[in-house]
Order: sequence, then structure tokens, then C-alpha cells
Amino acid sequence: MRTAIITDTNSGMLPSDAEEHGIVLLPMPIIINGKEYLEHINLTREHFYQLQAENAEIQTSQPSAGDVIDLWTDLLKDYDSIVHIPMSSGLSGSCASAMLYAQDFGGRVQVVDNQRISVTMRQSALDAKVMAENGMTAAEIKEVLERTRFDSHIYIMVDTLKYLKKGGRITPAAAAVAGVLHLKPVLQIQGEKLDAFAKCRGIKNAKKIMTEAVEKGIREEFGGLDASPKGAWIGAAHTHNEEAARQFVEETAAHFPGFDIHMDELPMSIATHTGPGTLALTCTKVLPEGVQYPAS
Repeated sequence: MRTAIITDTNSGMLPSDAEEHGIVLLPMPIIINGKEYLEHINLTREHFYQLQAENAEIQTSQPSAGDVIDLWTDLLKDYDSIVHIPMSSGLSGSCASAMLYAQDFGGRVQVVDNQRISVTMRQSALDAKVMAENGMTAAEIKEVLERTRFDSHIYIMVDTLKYLKKGGRITPAAAAVAGVLHLKPVLQIQGEKLDAFAKCRGIKNAKKIMTEAVEKGIREEFGGLDASPKGAWIGAAHTHNEEAARQFVEETAAHFPGFDIHMDELPMSIATHTGPGTLALTCTKVLPEGVQYPAS
């Protein structure tokens, strides 16, 4: 049985990354000044941040029904089934829409709501690919990914409150106070919501808080730092902040010896609300025993 794995660009994957891993990548629409762009198709990250710096009106959107259904129809000419992994249903309506479309495919399309985004969503797609190669059915893969949906954490440090204020996620007064006090908010995504996690002064303290939060999650939920094999994946991400992100990865690697740390840019859906200069740290539990990963 051949099963295709689909995710979208909210995973942080580039087309080249998806192709390397044999995953189908669906580009997400971004509406800028009333014009629709497709992430990594006719909208590069550099162009996106240029337009954002020019105070363009930017809105996130979801793929059209026709685009999704046509993609599935074409893939099912060569595959027996599809596992489709969109971003968290709590952050976008694209998951609910895909589930509605899938009702017309007689069970051949399994839409997974494992409530992730960015590098944790990327890991879900890689996990799904491994499970498919191990002979698991699309329905079995969906069950595992949804059962383990809360086995990940994302912590995001926002460098500027400008875009959270612009999007109405914080009040202008709160943004002004935070700016005067040089506060760096740390946000958390676990499951469906983007929530405030901590407020601290300066980037150094924000990175310390994120590192400690990831360490706590691994120790208390994911088998501990000394588990063998390692019980968690650690990932880092950023928005238009690669040099600082690489330094953060080096610091994180020193704190978590023995862990390989994958780094991506955060998707434009997050960057729309956080702006440039964001740093993120994530941890995701390795899948249950019985899912065999290839040797690295």
C-alpha cells in the first residue's frame, strides 16, 4: 500500500526540504495589500519581510477548496491513500476545511489534527513518512499523530510588540509599557492556542526562560535528558534573524549535549503576528516504541 504524506508551508519546510524527504508540500496563501501570494512560490521570505517593514497590510489565509481537492485527486492516481497534516485547528480554519473536503474521498484521505506548527509540525510529517514506510495505514498514522498531539512545546520570544499590537493581540498601552521596561514576552504554543508564557527583561533572560522550559518538558514528560535513545527532538526557529538563531542553537546544543537541534525559519503565518527578530525553541516527544526510525 502506497501512502502519500502532505503537509503545508506552516511546517517551515522549504520545497527542497520536502522533496528531499519525499513529502508533498502545499503552499499557504498570504494576502498582502489585497493581493494573494503563495508562500515560497511567488513570495520569498525576503520579499515578505520587506513588505512587512513597509507596513503593508498582511493577512493569513487558507488554500482554496479547489487547490486541495485537485492535489488529492492527482495524488490518488498513484497512491492508495493520503495523510494530510495541516497546521493546528486552533490557529487556522484550514484543518476543519480539509476534514470537510475529505468526506468525499471514502476514507482514502486522512486529515490529521495534531495541533502543531513550525518545526513540531515538520516533525509530524517526518514521523508520518517513517510510519508509512513501516507499512502502517493512513488511518493508523492519523491515530498515532492525534493521540500524541500534546507531546510537543513551542516557546517564542518576540523582539518587537509592534505586530502583536497591530494584530490586536495586545493593547497599545500594554505595548508602550513593555517597550519602556524593555520587556521581551515569551509566548507558548501547546495544542490549539498561542498564549503568553512569561515576561522578562532582555534577550538573554528570554532565552534562559525558553531553555529552562524545554528542559522541564523533556525531564517531566519526555523521558528525561539521559534517556537512551533520546526521548525528544529539540528544534529552533526564527523570523529573519538567522545569525542570532545560529548563536542560540550553539548555546542550546551546549546545554543539551547529545541532542541534534534542527533550525528553520518560522512560517509566514507566525511572522505576520510577531514580526522579524523572533527566536523560538521547541521540544517534541519521540514517537512511541514500535515506530522504527532509520539510522542517522
